[in-house]
Amino acid sequence: MEIINTALIDCKILLPTIHNDSRGYFLETYNQIQLNKALNCDICFVQDNTSFSTKGVLRGLHFQKGIFAQSKLIRVVSGSILDVVVDLREKSPTFLNHFSVELSETNQKQLFVPRGFAHGFVVLSDNAHISYKCDNFYNKDSEGGVLYNDRDLGIDWKLEQDQIKVSDKDLELPSLSAISIANLW
Repeated sequence: MEIINTALIDCKILLPTIHNDSRGYFLETYNQIQLNKALNCDICFVQDNTSFSTKGVLRGLHFQKGIFAQSKLIRVVSGSILDVVVDLREKSPTFLNHFSVELSETNQKQLFVPRGFAHGFVVLSDNAHISYKCDNFYNKDSEGGVLYNDRDLGIDWKLEQDQIKVSDKDLELPSLSAISIANLW
């Protein structure tokens, strides 16, 4: 597994070793010992989630607050997405910066998102099946988020606005300026 630093502190791209032969390929998508060694931390994932969406579906930008904050390891099983994270850690040198990467079944990249980040994605292919691990359990009362098209963030979602499909719930998320960052973690 190769670990690639991103422009955001502690947020990493993981490239698994792919073993190709005449039958297809094999790759190890997760190994706790290797991941913890590579990240120089002790991550223990406790929940796996799956999402299936069609082209243009945008989910995000979401996070879990307080003691229910989550680190995530995101991968695409089929299709492709633009995965976006925003650093909401007030003491981080990359505070309020965002990063995006295309994750796909073709490139097999994975994205490690530490606690303290907002996360979202938009489907670029006809459909996409996303799988991700979380190191903390979901708690409805700890849900939080930032409006995906917040002008202060200026995220380029790589699709025209009329191609993007957002849930009513996500359209009601607050702007970054309306969130009390100091009380999130």
